[in-house]
Amino acid sequence: MAEKRIKKENSSLSQELARASRSPARFQSGPGLTEELVVEISRQKDEPEWMLERRLRGLELWQEKPMPAWGPSLDGLELDRLSYFVRPNAEESRYWKDVPTEIRRTFDRLGLPQAEREALSGVGAQFDSDVVYHNLKKEWKELGVIFESMDVAVRKYPELVRERFMSRCVPIGEHKFTALHAAVWSGGTFIYVPSGVEVTVPMQAYFRMNSERGGQFEHTLIVADEGSTVEYIEGCSAPNYTTSSLHAGCVEIFVGRNATVRYSSIENWSRNVYNLNTKRAVVDEGGTIEWLSGNLGSCTTMLYPCSVLAGRGARSDALGIAMAGVGQQQDTGFKAIHLAADTTSTIRTRSISKGGGRASYRGLVQVGPEAAAARSSVSCNALIIGSGSGSDTWPILRTVRGDSELTHEARVGRIGTEEMFYLMSRGLTEDEAIKMIVGGFVDPVVRRLPLEYAVELNRLVEMEMEGTVG
Repeated sequence: MAEKRIKKENSSLSQELARASRSPARFQSGPGLTEELVVEISRQKDEPEWMLERRLRGLELWQEKPMPAWGPSLDGLELDRLSYFVRPNAEESRYWKDVPTEIRRTFDRLGLPQAEREALSGVGAQFDSDVVYHNLKKEWKELGVIFESMDVAVRKYPELVRERFMSRCVPIGEHKFTALHAAVWSGGTFIYVPSGVEVTVPMQAYFRMNSERGGQFEHTLIVADEGSTVEYIEGCSAPNYTTSSLHAGCVEIFVGRNATVRYSSIENWSRNVYNLNTKRAVVDEGGTIEWLSGNLGSCTTMLYPCSVLAGRGARSDALGIAMAGVGQQQDTGFKAIHLAADTTSTIRTRSISKGGGRASYRGLVQVGPEAAAARSSVSCNALIIGSGSGSDTWPILRTVRGDSELTHEARVGRIGTEEMFYLMSRGLTEDEAIKMIVGGFVDPVVRRLPLEYAVELNRLVEMEMEGTVG
């Protein structure tokens, strides 16, 4: 009965979100990418000249650079048929009641207003290419914390944005899809936390891609000044279409001296979305970046959050879960670049492959000549359920120093018959036993999330596991 109820609730939610998705856009570009469109995006957003120059440079590099020649196939991604800029019929608001009803209903069903009231210090909500809602609680404003959409931040805080935007952290020309992002980025989040301020309650942004054959290219820029602390959570979703869509966002994080940033992302894109995201943090002396990544949706994901440990004693802790089901390829992992002495990185990943899906770990740990006594530990655990499913591990560890300490371990396995027999002998069905084992397998990731998000991730994993038996 519980399974039938969950399926019914999930079906009802999908239908209601799909109805909300049909809201007409106030602007939607035609298929394909041109210089005229790039200029039009910048014009509509009333951007300064320097941003238009970076967009045009991105377009130039996008046209020059080849498609990735490694990793999952991108043959099904019809780039010339995508709409790269879709603006909903709504202006950005700081008051929930001012968001159009059909858009508000979508986020109501996703639980965003309740989470804002009960568990968050600030919330942003993006619908296709535009942020439609952004709000920061008064107590943090009074301490000098800035929490804005990127579109607003470019105009309002150019001294904080210009020197950091796609230059020192993620260069425009890093690869073909960072160049594309630079050309057509829209929306996203800007956070600045002043020196010594500890934001004790998480901030969140939720990104909803609604248009068929659409693309979403939000940009997240977080600056944590010396001795500050902040936690930020991103959630993502999209309705299911039969045609391909593209998500190519970018996250840039600057962690100041002795500052701490925790970045969590739960990405549950629909099965027609290619998720080609780029995320990177630059960490100064004594700073800490914590990555927590959950990837359950999309047809193809290529995502490898990277930490550049630039200051002495900098630290990176990364924890990820990827789940690949029917027709899915999750190609994920983490990177740690040690540039300074006494830097430390840990990487822990867990993946589940079922129904013919393929989950792969692809990671890099690199120790430079100035990184004396660098330490790194990498652990990858994979669980394979059913025939035809698969898992791969491609770890790369490089060092030019003899005093570095690098370790890597990987384990791949199936659910054991002894575990199944033990659980079923105590009254569980086969399906219930599998769900319990999978729940224990993902628990190290779930327990790191705030309660509300841990419940949601558990629910998503449960729904993904339905129908595994038989």
